[in-house]
Amino acid sequence: MDAPPLDALSIPELRSNYASGHLTPEAVVRRVSAAADDSQASNVWITRLPYDEIMSYVNALAGHTLEELPLFGIPFVIKDNIDLAGVPTSAGCADFAYLPQRSASVVQRLLDAGAVPLGKTNMDQFATGLVGTRSPYGACRNSVNPAYIAGGSSSGSAVAVALGLASFSLGTDTAGSGRVPAAFNNIIGLKPSAGRLSAQGVVPACRSLDCVSIFASTAGDAATVLDVAEGFDAADAYSRNVGDRAIGGLRFGVPRNDQLQFFGDADYHRAFIDTVQRLQNLGGSRVAIDFTPFLDAARLLYEGPWVAERYAAVGDFIESRPGSMLPVTRQIIEAGKQISAVAAFKGQHRLMALKRACDPAWSQVDFILTPTAGTIYSIADVDADPLRLNTTLGFYTNFVNFFDLAAVAVPAGFRRDGLPFGVTLVGPNSSDRALLVLADRLHRASVTTIGALRARLPPPTSAR
Repeated sequence: MDAPPLDALSIPELRSNYASGHLTPEAVVRRVSAAADDSQASNVWITRLPYDEIMSYVNALAGHTLEELPLFGIPFVIKDNIDLAGVPTSAGCADFAYLPQRSASVVQRLLDAGAVPLGKTNMDQFATGLVGTRSPYGACRNSVNPAYIAGGSSSGSAVAVALGLASFSLGTDTAGSGRVPAAFNNIIGLKPSAGRLSAQGVVPACRSLDCVSIFASTAGDAATVLDVAEGFDAADAYSRNVGDRAIGGLRFGVPRNDQLQFFGDADYHRAFIDTVQRLQNLGGSRVAIDFTPFLDAARLLYEGPWVAERYAAVGDFIESRPGSMLPVTRQIIEAGKQISAVAAFKGQHRLMALKRACDPAWSQVDFILTPTAGTIYSIADVDADPLRLNTTLGFYTNFVNFFDLAAVAVPAGFRRDGLPFGVTLVGPNSSDRALLVLADRLHRASVTTIGALRARLPPPTSAR
């Protein structure tokens, strides 16, 4: 029996083919390994697992059934600041690399559910950036147009899904790193509620803001992975039990027209207007909100004292190996060394005041819709102006982690040159699953294909 065509690796499609006997996990591993061989120019990988090592995970499925293991034979990849036992974790810095003896808690949950790891993916060094170019392993290239950035810092994780190299991937999100790469590669990016997924075994960036994130081709697949990956972990001091909050209606907040920024990108501006109309056609009610406190909070991430938390995470390494970091990464993180405790407390007070200032907006809406990013840049543009252009990419993302919100990045169209455009649905903490349901509806009303593939979106499944 010939194996079926398999451009995309949606979880329901793979499980259906496994159940029918049309495919086996071993056959899928052979396919994705061959595709990975062809992906080298994209700089997706930091470490690829050898074929025999991948097959050891496949062989461990023997004696188990699809009914037992919700991720039976589902291939995935891991951002290289998250531990996989026996595989180096580098956080994008070879001199920092160490060999973990155990997998991160979230990775172990996926392995226990039958998922098959393929390797560790490229990233902005120490998760410091939204561009995907700040890596000694090469700038990760956009899956649609390799002259453009993939977005960061979880660049390789997003591109792997967009190119059909994995069904899903893990990233991290401190300021948008799990959303910007999704938007630039035409896939779903879930930034879960803080503490829902354990960060044990994750190299921290800003520990109080960090979240493990999920990339997938559909919202339904992201929900399936979330079901497996979440759970309280006493080994993570920031872990917490997170319930599920409903979204009561379809009133969606949009920044006032004078507060929207597209940085000269008329195509992205047009695409956002179209998406607002599309959401209204789905029954939503648009409400213009004052976005000032959200934007003021976003600026605190690098203009305020939180950069000191980045220094707290890797400052000892900088001091002992100052030449090991990329200059732009070191410049950003070393600035935290000069920040006083007084400034840190003042920053916390300012943040709480801004959070309170957002209450009037939340009283008017059920969720917020923004562009995920106001524009996209070429790799050459970012190389020429790395700090300023990176900052513009966080315009719509930085506030989410500060305000303890959940968010889903959703594909929403394309520029005239074919580059993807995406929006983000933002809701209160614990609204993750409700947002995924909305995201699935908007996704299917906006685009028809997955990532950079010609494969069409599979039929809808529950995003619960």
